[in-house]
Amino acid sequence: MYVAVKGGERAIDNAHAWLAEERRGDTSVAELSVDQIREQLKLAVNRVMTEGSLYDPDLAALAIKQARGDLIEAVFLIRAYRTTLPRFGGTRPIETADMACIRRISATFKDAPGGQVLGPTFDYTHRLLDFKLAADGEVPPAPTAAPRQEPTPHITDFLNHEGLIQQEPTNDETPPDLTRAPMELPGSRALRLQALARGDEGFVLGMAYSTQRGYARNHAFVGELRIGTVDVEMEIPELGFAIDIGELEVTECETVNQFQGSKTEPPQFTRGYGLVFGQTERKAISMALVDRTLRWRELGEDNVGAPAQDEEFVLYHSDNIQATGFLEHIKLPHYVDFQSELELVRKLRRDASGVQEAAE
Repeated sequence: MYVAVKGGERAIDNAHAWLAEERRGDTSVAELSVDQIREQLKLAVNRVMTEGSLYDPDLAALAIKQARGDLIEAVFLIRAYRTTLPRFGGTRPIETADMACIRRISATFKDAPGGQVLGPTFDYTHRLLDFKLAADGEVPPAPTAAPRQEPTPHITDFLNHEGLIQQEPTNDETPPDLTRAPMELPGSRALRLQALARGDEGFVLGMAYSTQRGYARNHAFVGELRIGTVDVEMEIPELGFAIDIGELEVTECETVNQFQGSKTEPPQFTRGYGLVFGQTERKAISMALVDRTLRWRELGEDNVGAPAQDEEFVLYHSDNIQATGFLEHIKLPHYVDFQSELELVRKLRRDASGVQEAAE
């Protein structure tokens, strides 16, 4: 039972003013600009855009500043703003094979066609604090390397030549839009992928980690992880053809999973898939692992009771905005609710005391 409470407007206004003061911090320190957040905290910006379902680095940076670095609050701000935007139409599916890659690696083939491109990554850093950064010194320029411009075929395409990997069914139907219609379960894979992309990175990571620790029959290799920019095309009815309307930076991950076969499918490799905004590779890999685990029904596998196999549990609890709203509402006034429970406990204690006295 939720209780509406009126009054206290002056206290709320003062709380907002205090929040703004705390957000600004020490005024003798230069204010952090939106441009600085966008350019120097890109990974935080990418996460907010992905979980907020809105590709706009400037707005994501503004939300991070307004939220004092609380990324879930920033995602909330972005989703709220997104609901005010008009929708002009839909775009064509992006062609990730044509991606201008700044990073492209495979854990399954050393000599992958197109080569391995390490790109900007923490993978080989020593995880030691760099105190030079505290001195606000300029970073020496890195060797310049242009993104790979020619089409880069997907690694899994080479397994297809031998028929060793499951063929993904083609479907020209417009997928459901999770941002415009409530989630209905059981959902299609397209719906699950949307929910995982919007899901909290930490939660999806935890679910993915559980599959690696044996809470699902899911032994995966990273077939390919690629990061780069892709063109966005939109059909213009008046023109009769599609035009480029912009480009996005995305991270795509395909995992390759061993599959012993089932009553409906032969032994082969199967895939997990992840696609998110910006350089957000931890989320993309986690998403791919959980996607593959949730495919147990369509592949004819057994449900071993692993948490990551429970579609309802994973998809409903991965949404950090819904989870935050329900969690944080309990700090709002519940005076009437508590008074009723208080009276109930008092009555139960009186009844229990009366029974004890009667027994004596």
